[in-house]
Amino acid sequence: MHIVVCIKQVPDSAQIRVHPVTNTIMRQGVPTIINPYDLFALEEALRLRDKFGGEVTVLTMGPPTAEDSLRKALTIGANRAVLLTDRFFAGSDTLATSYALAAAIRKIGSTFGAVDVVFTGKQTIDGDTAQVGPGICKRLDFLQLTYVSKVSSLDLEARTIEVERRSEGGVQVLRSNLPCLITMLEGTNQVRRGSMINALNAARAEVVKWSAQDAGVEDIQKCGLRGSPTVVKRVFAPTPRAEKAKVVEAAGQPPAEALIDEIFKLRPKLENEMFELARGF
Repeated sequence: MHIVVCIKQVPDSAQIRVHPVTNTIMRQGVPTIINPYDLFALEEALRLRDKFGGEVTVLTMGPPTAEDSLRKALTIGANRAVLLTDRFFAGSDTLATSYALAAAIRKIGSTFGAVDVVFTGKQTIDGDTAQVGPGICKRLDFLQLTYVSKVSSLDLEARTIEVERRSEGGVQVLRSNLPCLITMLEGTNQVRRGSMINALNAARAEVVKWSAQDAGVEDIQKCGLRGSPTVVKRVFAPTPRAEKAKVVEAAGQPPAEALIDEIFKLRPKLENEMFELARGF
């Protein structure tokens, strides 16, 4: 079994600053980390490998400095790391990013063995779009399993996988054929620290570095700024709210009833609106 995990090197959100003039995120001098959601995806991939055998390849697209995040993933336990780096990728939005990563995953499959499962985090903390995973899936024509909280079972002979997916109405249990792409939710597992042997191996491991041409990108016009229709006009921090939280005294009432009464006092029309809405059912 061959699993590919897409990770991203992102600025540490605790130290992100916004430029006062350009209103863009200041990345210079800000420490970088592996996108936290991607760590849960990596851990789940490693658990499947440990149980069923095979290899885990980690893939990222970014500048040469993104190699640091790949070596961190190797320290955790990944078998192989691939860095997709090229000046043509600069300024990529989610559309261009998914195009380049899909091409790289095809190249990984033809070079290191057919890919059975692709894991990603549900989203990144710097973009928060949750679009790259589904975009890769569409371009690869894989089956898609998003917002997965648990991988319940895997049958390599039948080529099926069963997962639990969090939805608005509760939890969905889905069974899919392989190959598929899975986006993992946060808090779904405990990310391992990695062993000393893995750390030593990661330090001397060769990170595979591909340019756009090496990865088999067919149309360079679909990469970077040229292939990115998204335009970000401004990035800003929300204005702090002036009002403070109000403490509601229950005064012998059940807490829920006291809270509802207070809400109706603040918004007198809301009670009638809710009654009118209830009559329609």
